[in-house]
Amino acid sequence: METITRSAFLDEQFASSSGLFRADLEAYRNHAYRVLNFALALAPALPDARRKLEIASYFHDLGIWADSTFDYIEPSAGRAREYLEASGLSEWSAEITRMISEHHKVRSAHRDGPLVEAFRRADWVDVSLGLLRFGLSGPFAAEVRRTFPNQGFHRRLVELTLQRVRRHPLSPLPMFKW
Repeated sequence: METITRSAFLDEQFASSSGLFRADLEAYRNHAYRVLNFALALAPALPDARRKLEIASYFHDLGIWADSTFDYIEPSAGRAREYLEASGLSEWSAEITRMISEHHKVRSAHRDGPLVEAFRRADWVDVSLGLLRFGLSGPFAAEVRRTFPNQGFHRRLVELTLQRVRRHPLSPLPMFKW
């Protein structure tokens, strides 16, 4: 599998919303590209798969910045649905919403569809720093991480987690599902 280094959709979205992310722009941009690459490698060849995965990759954690919340799944999914409706892609809304809402599910999401499961696995590959690979080759995962370095993404997640634990000790990681 060849590493995808350009996505017109992702580049356009990040360029138009760069101020939203402030110091986290490169960290989240690179995370989105890593997840896209891993998802494409894990997903079956389905019509429109790349475009759907690009959209999910941009929106899946967006609520952290756009809505200033670490309980970001629903705000992120809502922003994706708004984008899809405005773009005339409402028929993709249910599937992309599931990709976003299930991407931190601990157990398989294969019943939700092949792209939902591929996206879930791709995010886990990235969040685990490649410890989980779900069959992806080590050299491919390493190449994607070299092409799109971390830029403090995981450090930022730890900071946000600690802030959330202090404020909501009984609900420290609301985005996780079993």
